[in-house]
Amino acid sequence: MANEKRQLRLSVLDQSPVPAGFEPAVALQNSISLARRVDELGFTRFWMSEHHAMDTLACTAPEIVLARIGAETKRIRVGSGGIMLPHYTPLKVAEVFRTLYALYPDRVDLGIGRAPGGGPTEMLALRRSRKAPMEDDFPDQVNELLAFLEDEFPAGHPFGRVKAMPAPALHEGYRGPAVWMLGSSMWSSAAAVEFGLPYAFAHFFSPVKTRDAIEAYTRAFRPGIRLAHPEATVAVGAICAETEEEAEYLTSSVKLLQARIRLGDRRPISAPEDALRELKAMGPVVMEEGEFPRYFAGTPAKVREQLEHMAGELGIGEMIVNTIVWDHAKRLKSYELLAGEFGLKG
Repeated sequence: MANEKRQLRLSVLDQSPVPAGFEPAVALQNSISLARRVDELGFTRFWMSEHHAMDTLACTAPEIVLARIGAETKRIRVGSGGIMLPHYTPLKVAEVFRTLYALYPDRVDLGIGRAPGGGPTEMLALRRSRKAPMEDDFPDQVNELLAFLEDEFPAGHPFGRVKAMPAPALHEGYRGPAVWMLGSSMWSSAAAVEFGLPYAFAHFFSPVKTRDAIEAYTRAFRPGIRLAHPEATVAVGAICAETEEEAEYLTSSVKLLQARIRLGDRRPISAPEDALRELKAMGPVVMEEGEFPRYFAGTPAKVREQLEHMAGELGIGEMIVNTIVWDHAKRLKSYELLAGEFGLKG
């Protein structure tokens, strides 16, 4: 067992994957079930992603699901991984997450991202305004969001008199929702530095720039903007099973998912036997890979070794695990095996 003070923290990113043969509503119930279980197991945080108009992933409104999950859990932090800020006004996001914080004090994370969470048509349908050409005002949105959450607009700003409700309790130590910058590029790394925010890199989505982005963030971080020290984490795919053979079998579903996404195919998650047949018919699939694999699969001891190696190489103290398999019971089991291997305490 690693020294307790240095033990790697584990968290969860859930996307409400829809298993083939089931309704999307089942995927949302599975997310609630998973949140309850990882809360019991001792994981640090549970984040929900935001995706739109996909048969593959059911969570289009993480803030709604988080409201339920907060009530179903006791200690785990709940948050967005993330809210796709370009679709929304900063005041509305601030109000939503202040509401969550009022319900679940000191347990709420607000992860924000710039990606659309869908294709170009979905992005158009989600636009705040279609009367002018699309412009990237994400940095302005972040500034405004943070000003609403921190009640610190510049003197004379027209929004200085607008209060993001519910107003926080005025007591020493109030922090409000913890804002994280999410991304999978060097741009997001630089943005996290600029705003002084903790940073989460989506390695399972885009694994090529992981080390560069994390090291650039750590190297350029300026203490005192919002944090005293840099805080970074990486989201990776992981599937644990009692044998290597079973882990590889279960991983076939997500391998097919990744291959389909490259082809614009966003059908639900196939069962392993169906995935193996389809992968065989496809032939070799070339996936963009980096220094570390997108998905770690194997026995708990093997996956722990891989996670600790990656965290050690990147100098981070927390890893976020994303597990997609067809069978929900197997997904729960994967997290249970991982928690047991790491000696997490619920």
